[in-house]
Amino acid sequence: MQIDLEPVGRRVTCEAGATLLEAAQRAGLMLTAICGGGGSCGRCIVRVMTGNVTAPSLSEESALGGDIALGYRLACQTRIAGNVRIHIPPDSLVMAQRIQAEGEMPAIELNPAVRAIDARIESPAISDLRSDGRRLRDALDCSLPGHDSPRMVIDVEVMRRLPDDLRAWNWQACAFVRDPGLPKIAMHLHLKPHRPYLVRKNLWPEVVAIRPLGALPLGLAMDIGTTKLAAYLVDLVRGEIIACTGAMNPQIAYGEDVMARISHAVGHPDGAEQLRLTVVEALNGLARELCAQTGRDVADIADAVVVGNTAMHHLFLGLPVRQLGLAPYVPAESAPIDVKGREVGLKLATGAYVHLLPNIAGFVGADHVAMLLATGLAERDGVALGIDIGTNTEISLRARGRHLACSTASGPAFEGAHIQHGMRAAPGAIEKVTIHDGRVHIKTVDNAPPVGLCGSGILDLVAQLFRTGVLNTRGDMKAHSLVRRGNAGAEFIVVTGDENDGREISVSRSDVAEIQLVKAAIRAGIRILLNHAGVSEADIEEVIIAGAFGTYLDVQSGIDIGMFPRVNRHRFRQVGNAAGAGARMALLSVAQRERAARIALQIEYVELSAEKGFQSEFTHALLLDV
Repeated sequence: MQIDLEPVGRRVTCEAGATLLEAAQRAGLMLTAICGGGGSCGRCIVRVMTGNVTAPSLSEESALGGDIALGYRLACQTRIAGNVRIHIPPDSLVMAQRIQAEGEMPAIELNPAVRAIDARIESPAISDLRSDGRRLRDALDCSLPGHDSPRMVIDVEVMRRLPDDLRAWNWQACAFVRDPGLPKIAMHLHLKPHRPYLVRKNLWPEVVAIRPLGALPLGLAMDIGTTKLAAYLVDLVRGEIIACTGAMNPQIAYGEDVMARISHAVGHPDGAEQLRLTVVEALNGLARELCAQTGRDVADIADAVVVGNTAMHHLFLGLPVRQLGLAPYVPAESAPIDVKGREVGLKLATGAYVHLLPNIAGFVGADHVAMLLATGLAERDGVALGIDIGTNTEISLRARGRHLACSTASGPAFEGAHIQHGMRAAPGAIEKVTIHDGRVHIKTVDNAPPVGLCGSGILDLVAQLFRTGVLNTRGDMKAHSLVRRGNAGAEFIVVTGDENDGREISVSRSDVAEIQLVKAAIRAGIRILLNHAGVSEADIEEVIIAGAFGTYLDVQSGIDIGMFPRVNRHRFRQVGNAAGAGARMALLSVAQRERAARIALQIEYVELSAEKGFQSEFTHALLLDV
C-alpha cells in the first residue's frame, strides 16, 4: 500500500495491516510515541485525509472522542487497509529540544589509548624484499621501545590499503597506534550477524589507521541517553574538546522509556536491529557534523568511548535485551568492552576501536559509572549522595567506606509526558515559575511565547503551589482565584488565553500526581540506600545532581516538595552532563578506564523491587511535606 505523509511530503509503501506509526517510522519520521505504540499515551495523533484504515479502537475513542469524526486517529492503533494519505500535526512530531552537553570535568593526566607516530619507511629494493607490513613495523619500532616488530599488529583493513597508501605518500606516513597499556579487565567483542561473542586478545600495539605525514588523531566521546545524545570531538594530542553537539535519541520514536524499547526489541522480528541502526546512524551523523565544524575528516577519529544505561549499551552492541525486562534484570555483560567501530557500524578511522565502560546492573549502566568518574564521588570520604536524574534515575551513596547504588523508575514526566500541557525543553517551554502576590511569573526557553511546561517548569510550579498554600501535603488543590474546575477536576491556570493568543496553559490535579510519583520514587530510593548504609539524611555532606535535567532544575524546588533530602542548599552541587565528562576522561586516559572498572566492581547494587520496605517508603514519600 502507498502511504502519503503530509505536510512533510514523504511517501512510503507498507504492507496491509501495518500501523500508521510503523509507516511513519519507515519514512524516517519520529512521531511522539511515549508508550511505545501501546495506545495509552494518546500522543501520536494523525489525521486520515483519504484512504482505507481499520475502525477506531476503544483506546482511540477514549483519547480522541468526537475528533474521530473529523478523521483524527492514533497512528499506533490505526492499521492500513488501502492506499492512505495522512496529515501529521506539528505536536505529533518529536520536537528538537535544548541539549545539555556540558559537564564538569576534573584535570587528568593525558594518556590516550591511541597516539600518532610519524614514520619514514625504507622503500623496497631487490636487495631488500621485506613486506610492506614489516617495513612499517620496523620504522615504528624506534618509537615503541620494548616491543619487537613481529608482535606489532596491523589492522587487516589497514593492511589492505597499506601498499597503495605508502606508495602514494612516497613512503612517509603517520601511523595511529593503539597503545598496549589498556585495561586488563576489558573484553574484546567481535560481532557476527545475529551472533555476538566475547574473546580475550593479546594487547600488543596495533596500527589502527595510516594517515598522511603529520596527521593529528581525534577521539570521539558519546553519551547515549534514553532521550538525548551528546557527542564530543577531542584532540588526543592536546586533550582539548574542539567541538561538541547533541541531538534527540531517534529511538524515542519507538518508545520514550527503556521498557518500551525493550518491548519493541523483543516484540518485533527486526526490532532490536531497527533500534540499533537508528542510533548508530544518528551517532554517525553527529560525528560528521563535528568534523564538518572543524574541517576534519572522520577518518582522523582514531578512538571512541561510548556510555549509556545498560539497555542503551546492549541495544548499541546488538546484545540481547529480553532478560533486562524480566526479573532479576541481569545484563548480558557488565565488564568493559572494546569493539571495532566498523563492527557496530560507526564510521571512524579504518581500524578504530570503541571502548564501552562497565555496567553495574540491569538498570544502572556505564553512564552512571562515567558520572562517578567525573565527579569523584566513588573516592569520597564521609557521606555523599549522587543523583543522576532522567527517565531512569540512578542514585549512588558513598558512606562509611561503602558505595551503594540503585535505580528508580522515575518515568518521563520531567520530559513532559503524562502532563496535559507538558513538553520537552524546546522553544516556548515554560522552564521557570514563581508565584508572587497571587500572580504567576514565567520564563520560557529562548523567551519564546509560552507553549507548554517542561520538566523544570513543572517542578517549580508544584513547589510554588505548595509553598503558597494552593496545594496541601496530599497534592490536592485548595480554593484560589486561578483554580477552576476542569474536565479532569481541579486545575490551576498558569497562562490565560487572553494573554497568550487564546492558548491557555494549566496544571491539573492529575499532573501534580505525576510529579508526586517521580518525587516519591527518587526520595524512597535515597532512603533505602541510607538505611542500608546506617546513616541519616542529616549526615549527608554533599548532594551531587547530574544529568541534563539536573542542570536546569531549581534545587530549592526539589527540596521544597521533598524530592531531595532536606539539607542545607549549599551542600548541593549541580554538575551538568557528568556522564559525557566521564566519557571524555576515559577517552583521554587509559588509567581512567582502569579506574572506571575498579569503581564498577566496588559498588553494592540494591534492587529496589526486592526491598520489603520500598513500598512503604514510596507511599510515605508521596506526601509533599516529607
